[in-house]
Amino acid sequence: MSENDLESRLDELETRLAFQDDVINTLSEQVAKQEMDIRELWEAKRLLHKQLKDVSPSDIKSEQDESPPPHY
Repeated sequence: MSENDLESRLDELETRLAFQDDVINTLSEQVAKQEMDIRELWEAKRLLHKQLKDVSPSDIKSEQDESPPPHY
């Protein structure tokens, strides 16, 4: 291989590495943002679940409190 070929290949590898670094950083930022979004959604779900329990207690009676169905 000539020196020009080696230099050309080295330039190409350096360019590819720079693009890969940029993609990795972009993906890392996106994953971090999605992690925060997921945490916010879980917290919102937890709060909604608590509010739902507080607003409407279950209308289902326990098995001991339930009268037998009419066909018994």
